[in-house]
Amino acid sequence: MNLNINNSILFPALSKVAGVVDPRPTLAILANVLLNVGPDGLRLTATDMEVELTASIDGNFGPAGDITIPARKLFDICRALPETAEISLVVDGERVNVSSERSRFSLLSLPAQEFPLVEPAETEVQLSISQNVFKSLLEQTAFAMAKQDVRYYLNGVLLEAQQDRLRAVATDGHRLALCDVDVTIPTEVSRQLILPRKGVQELLRLVGESDAEMQIVMSKNQVRITVDNYVFTSKLIDGKYPDYNRVIPELSENVVLAEREPLKQSLSRASILSSDKYRGVKITLEQNKLRALVHSPDQEQAEDEIDVEYAGDNLEVGFNVTYLHDAVNIIQTDKVRLSVSSPKSGCLVLPEDGGKCKYIVMPLLL
Repeated sequence: MNLNINNSILFPALSKVAGVVDPRPTLAILANVLLNVGPDGLRLTATDMEVELTASIDGNFGPAGDITIPARKLFDICRALPETAEISLVVDGERVNVSSERSRFSLLSLPAQEFPLVEPAETEVQLSISQNVFKSLLEQTAFAMAKQDVRYYLNGVLLEAQQDRLRAVATDGHRLALCDVDVTIPTEVSRQLILPRKGVQELLRLVGESDAEMQIVMSKNQVRITVDNYVFTSKLIDGKYPDYNRVIPELSENVVLAEREPLKQSLSRASILSSDKYRGVKITLEQNKLRALVHSPDQEQAEDEIDVEYAGDNLEVGFNVTYLHDAVNIIQTDKVRLSVSSPKSGCLVLPEDGGKCKYIVMPLLL
């Protein structure tokens, strides 16, 4: 098979697809990218057996055929060549010769028929959503998902399609992020799926900021998402997500209304002396005042106070300062609402207008 293509066409697609490749694959073939030339154009596919990403490029690039090439090496070659360089790939037995003007590379190939492809599953729920809306949905929740937790179902983001609403939920057991967006679901079937951490990370790289539509197809064991000329497929985490509604506290009678930026800065200043391991901060609420107090293991102390709108009783409650800062930081309104009922209840962090996102930070005993 001979393939002739301009680097300005190949490299953007390859850079996205190659990100799926595991740097330490369990099988040699998984370090490669599959190139398929057909009558309609070129397809590039990479997978780690959990996530698969395919890019389609329309055009005439030579005779039909399939080859696999080491993804990282081809990516580095294309990145080092001029943006508009013409690239030629020629199969020579078990090798692929890559050339462009006076640059020549000989890469070891593996048989294309050994490349594992994910078979499409039966569709259960299908919906369309704007790319910028879906990207924002993930960005506003993914920060709260767990990392390598033994409760494997927490190492991802829950997507819940139900009653013309798409909801994303993420939690690591100490904090929770929830966000809703309105969508049109053609069927009345509801569906829950847990997208693994790597799938979430790749989607954040893939999905753009435009209002162009993307397609989501939910199946029993996988999700398939079409974004422009890319098809993303991911296996799902097999497990039952906890009932997150049980940990969402009721809105307290006296809610704190604070300017978002001053509150962020106050938490950042107070956290300077917090322990890297413990990260505890005591929040004291008084009439129209919020005070952040931190004691370090070396008997040092930090205290920071800001003005807020609060008319409730005096209250002291401890939190992980990083978790509280993250929740305040992700909110996009100028002011945030903090709802704390008691020292033992979680803090409900909301946008000023209520919005469709909720953040819960569980308390610490200080």
